[in-house]
Amino acid sequence: MGNFLDDLLGKVFKGSGKTPVNYKENFAVKTEDLEEIDAWLDSDEGNTLMNLIYKNYHLKRSQINASPQVHIFQSPYANGFAVTYDSPLTQKSFSNLFLAFSRRVLALGYQQVSLDRKLEEINEQVKSTEKFYLKPPLQAPAENELISQLYGNVSIEKVTIDNQPSYLKLLVTVYSDRLYQNAKPFDQLMDRLFNAT
Repeated sequence: MGNFLDDLLGKVFKGSGKTPVNYKENFAVKTEDLEEIDAWLDSDEGNTLMNLIYKNYHLKRSQINASPQVHIFQSPYANGFAVTYDSPLTQKSFSNLFLAFSRRVLALGYQQVSLDRKLEEINEQVKSTEKFYLKPPLQAPAENELISQLYGNVSIEKVTIDNQPSYLKLLVTVYSDRLYQNAKPFDQLMDRLFNAT
């Protein structure tokens, strides 16, 4: 175990371990950190950044790039967006957005299934991915009714490379099973995520 930890720390802190890093763990966010995020979301800074990203998302849909750049994912079964780490984001606000997105999705009635951290070595760089996975609440459907999937399953990722922020990604995948109702529109999720309605 000591050698694994030495290799891991060596890679993260620019040492020279012999084996590529590949490590995954579950973790939890402290209650006081969640309270801080809730307060941040109500602050001028939180509101300004959420509004900026929402605006840049709509600009990107019109093929206009703005900073921080937003990337859009669209397919019949998965929709989402990513935000590249760039001005005016700071390391702190980047982390705050990651937690803020999860808080907003939970407020829509979702349940957190997992929160994990994965470290992996790629081309002599250490990529760290923190990921929330959230699902609609489990429910027994009424007779002859389909199960609600809300907007689908939601994953939220925060990616850093060599301890430097890289991007945030939110991806929604829908159930295509005939036992489920059709997913609610992704645009509606975006409006609610950014409190635009």
